[in-house]
This record gives sequence, C-alpha cells and structure tokens, in this order.
Amino acid sequence: MLGVLGRTGSGKTTLARLLLRLYDPTEGTICLGGVPAPAARLGELRRRVGMVTQDVQLFQSSVRDNLTFFNRAISDAQIMDALDDLGLRDWLCALPAGLDSELGAGVGLSAGEAQLLAFARLFLADPGLVILDEASSRLDPATEQLAERAVGKLLRPESGRRTGIIIAHRLATVQRADDILILDAGRILEYGAREQLARDPDSHFARLLQTGMEEVLA
Repeated sequence: MLGVLGRTGSGKTTLARLLLRLYDPTEGTICLGGVPAPAARLGELRRRVGMVTQDVQLFQSSVRDNLTFFNRAISDAQIMDALDDLGLRDWLCALPAGLDSELGAGVGLSAGEAQLLAFARLFLADPGLVILDEASSRLDPATEQLAERAVGKLLRPESGRRTGIIIAHRLATVQRADDILILDAGRILEYGAREQLARDPDSHFARLLQTGMEEVLA
C-alpha cells in the first residue's frame, strides 16, 4: 500500500489519472503488473483498476444500476453483502423501492452516502488496484468511520492480492501505508518505507509528522 502526499498541484491526482489512462504520458512508460498501460485493452484496464474520489458520479437510474454500472451478472445477494459490509442496509431498507429506487427521482443522497456507494462499487468490481484520491476528505466523522472500515476491508494485508494507492491530505489517512511517496511540482521529492522514513529525522515525512502536514504542505 502506497501513501501519496504533496501540495495542491504537485501531481497527485494526475498520477491517478495516468494509471486509469484518463491521460497518457508524453514521455516514459507506465506499467501495471509489468504490462505497459497502452498495451492493455482499455476496458480490461479499468476493470482491474478502481478509484474513489471526492466527487462521486451518479446516474439517474436505480440504486442497483448505480452500484453495478449496469452489469446484470452481479446478483442482488452480492450487492447486499457489499452494503452490509458498509453498514448501508438500514439506509437501503428506508428507500421506497430498495435496490429499484431511482436516484434523482425523489431519492437523493448525502455526500457521505454517495461516497459509501462508491466504496460499494469497488467491493463489487473487486479490482486488483484500488486508488483512493482524498476519498474521505468531505465526510462527517460518523460516515468517515464507515469509510475507514471499508478501506480496511478492501486493503486488508491478509488478502495479499490487491495494491492500494492512497492520495491523502491528512497524515492519519496514510498511517496504514507500507510506503510513502511525496511529490513536489510533478517530481518525486521522497520515496521509501513509511516506518523507515518516520524514524529518519532528516526525512520530509518525519518533518510532516513533527510539524503537521497542513503547515508543511501549505
């Protein structure tokens, strides 16, 4: 699991978009699992890479379709398992037609609920690479706890089969990371094992821990 830190405009979100091939690099090569990204079929790449951002895109369609991206191969039982993991069953039961409730047709979602639905999408898609781009920055404390539990289940170490990239604006968000990457003006300022960097008094990461990320990265 990689924690990515940096000032606004340092390149954190651009890095995530390059991995999804929303952009292609003008120089160099990005590889996923050792395969150059342009060599992979776009649909296959995006099936294997999942991302949650601050802004969740919802369709004017049913809750089911919003969760599955219209994939009829995903059963209602699978959907309910994902919602149970996220503590959303009670919310679903309060909707007028359950999974058939139409979003945007009298059924609205709070920012926190939309964010949790985005995590449920990841549970159902089961990608090999999960990118969280400041995904919990707008959540209230109670919803953030649910989101943190979701992240823990998605990226639990014992699974051994999923890579996580956490783009963060708060240090607490990257405490679960194995490695830290600090960007500055589109370049790598520092990279290394989180625990090793934390012990090194001369590292940028140690300074962040001592001073506070908001002050150092302002």
